[in-house]
Amino acid sequence: MAKILKKLAFLVAIVTALSSLLAGCSSDKSSSTTASAPKDKGVAMADYGVGKTFKAAKPISFTTMYNDAAWYAFKKDWLLWSEITKRTNVTLKPTVVPMSDYAQKRSLLISSGDAPLIIPKTYPGQETPFVSSGAILPISDYVKYMPNFMDKVKKWNLQPEIDNLRQADGKYYVLPGLHEEVWPDYTLAVRTDIFEKNNIAIPKTWDEFEAALKKLKEIYPDVTPFSDRWSTSGSVSPLGALLQYAAPTFGTVGGWGTSNYVTFDQDKNKFVFAGASKEYKEMLTYFNGLIKEGLLDKESLSQSDDQAVQKFVNGKSFVISSNSQEIVTMRTSMDKTLGAGKYSIAKIDVPGGPKGNVIAGSRLENGIMISAKAKDDPNFKALLQFIDWFWYSDEGEELAKWGVEGTTYKKENGKRVLMPDINFLGLNPSGTKDLRVDYGFGTGSFAYGGTTDLLQSTMSEEEVKFQDSMHQNKKVLPVNPPYPMSATDQEQATLISTPLTDTVKQNTAKFILGTRPLSEWNAYVSELKAKGMDKYLDMVNKAYQDYQKKSK
Repeated sequence: MAKILKKLAFLVAIVTALSSLLAGCSSDKSSSTTASAPKDKGVAMADYGVGKTFKAAKPISFTTMYNDAAWYAFKKDWLLWSEITKRTNVTLKPTVVPMSDYAQKRSLLISSGDAPLIIPKTYPGQETPFVSSGAILPISDYVKYMPNFMDKVKKWNLQPEIDNLRQADGKYYVLPGLHEEVWPDYTLAVRTDIFEKNNIAIPKTWDEFEAALKKLKEIYPDVTPFSDRWSTSGSVSPLGALLQYAAPTFGTVGGWGTSNYVTFDQDKNKFVFAGASKEYKEMLTYFNGLIKEGLLDKESLSQSDDQAVQKFVNGKSFVISSNSQEIVTMRTSMDKTLGAGKYSIAKIDVPGGPKGNVIAGSRLENGIMISAKAKDDPNFKALLQFIDWFWYSDEGEELAKWGVEGTTYKKENGKRVLMPDINFLGLNPSGTKDLRVDYGFGTGSFAYGGTTDLLQSTMSEEEVKFQDSMHQNKKVLPVNPPYPMSATDQEQATLISTPLTDTVKQNTAKFILGTRPLSEWNAYVSELKAKGMDKYLDMVNKAYQDYQKKSK
C-alpha cells in the first residue's frame, strides 16, 4: 500500500493560485531575498557544502514526524537512529503516527501548532491547505543554505518541476524528494510461460495486447485472461494504476495520474479538461471493448486487490497490473499455489498507443514540510544543513537506503551488496534479518530520491532491464506548467472541481463496464458543463496566463 500511495501521490496536480507572484519567481534567489538569515548559536557548520558530512558543533536534537508502517514497525533501538547521531551529532525525536492516521494526525498537529519541526512523507500538493495560515515554512526562502538540494536541482535540470510547487506568493512550501530520472514502475504483468507455450508474442501496442488476449480466450475459453486490481484501494479511482500508465499513450490523463482531470494542450497553449476529451473517450472505448469481448474481467472495477491477485496466482487469469514489489510478492504466493519452477511471470513494457510509446511522470517524490516554528529555533541553520545532508546528499541518501557499510552492506567492485545475514525485498532471501524491520533502513519514511544508480541499486537485474528498456524505448512527456491560485480562488476552484472529478470517476467505470453506453458521451459532457467545467477551466487558464506574465 505504501508503494501504491507513493507512486500515486508522486503525480498529484499542484493546484494553487495566483494573485501576487513575486517578480522573477522562477528563481529561488528572488524569493529568498525577503527572508532574514537563519538563526545559529554556533552549532551549524561554517564550511558546510556538497561532499561534506554535516556535523553539529555540539549535540542537538530535532523533532520529526514518523510515518509508521505495520510491515516495518517503528523501533527506538534501530541502528538508523544511533548512526544518524554518530555522524551528525543530531538526535531525532520522532512523533510516531500509524500510516493509516498519518494525514489526519499531520493536519491536527499543524493546525494546533504542535507539529514537530520536520514533517516528512508529504507529497507535493499536500502542503497547500497549510500555506495561508503561515503554519509551515516557505522553504524556498532558505534553500540557498541547502547546497546539496540546489546542486541536484541544477545538475538534473529540475527547476521547471520545482517551479510547479510555487504558491500564489511565488514561494514553495515543500521540499520534494528528487530523482535523477523519471521512475516508471507500474505496468502489466503477464504469465510469460503461458504466452510462450502458445506462441503468443509479448505485445508492444494496445492493439497487439487485445489480439493476444483474444488468442488466450480462444485457447482457454473458461478463463478471463485479464483481471485487474487497484480500483478500490489507495485514492479510489476506477482501474487507478491501469489508466495511469495507459492514458498518456492515448494522449490524455487518467486513474492515479491525475487529481482533477486537467491537462495541458501544448499545441493550443492552454489547459483542457481531459475527462471530456475525445482522447479520453477513445481510451474508455478501448477498455470497454475488452469487457465486451470477455477479455477483461468486469469485476476488475469492484473487486479487492487481494481478490484480483488470488485469481492471478491461482491461474484463473494471466494478466494483471503490477509493480516491482508486487512481482516479488506474487512469485512467493505462486510458489505455493502453482509450484516453484512451474510458471513464469514478468513485467512488460507499457504498450504503445495512438500517441506512440510515451510515458508521463514527475521526478519529484514525497518530501518534507518544515514547521514555521523552525525559523525561531536557535539552531535553525543547523536544521537546514542537517535536512540537506540527510535527504539530499549522496552520503545521506545512501545511509537511509542501505545503512552502514560493513554492518548492513559492503561494496564489491563498486556495487553495493547486502551482508550475508541481511535480506531486503528478496535481494538476499537467505538472510535471517531484514534491513527495514531490524535496522530501520530502506523504509518509505526516509529513503526516497537520489541518483538512478542509487535507485536501481536495490532492484533485481530483471527490474533494471525493465527500467532501461522503458527509458530507451519511451519518450517522457513534459510536465504540465504551473497555475497557482490565490487561497480564495483555490477554494472556489475546489468547490467546482470536486463534483467534476467525482462525475468523471463514476462515468469512467460506467462507460468501461458498459452500464452506460458510449453513445451517451455527448450527454455526459453536457453534465460536466452543467457542473461548471467551463468555469473551472477559465479559472485554471487565467491563473496559468497570469503566472506566465508575472514570471517573465
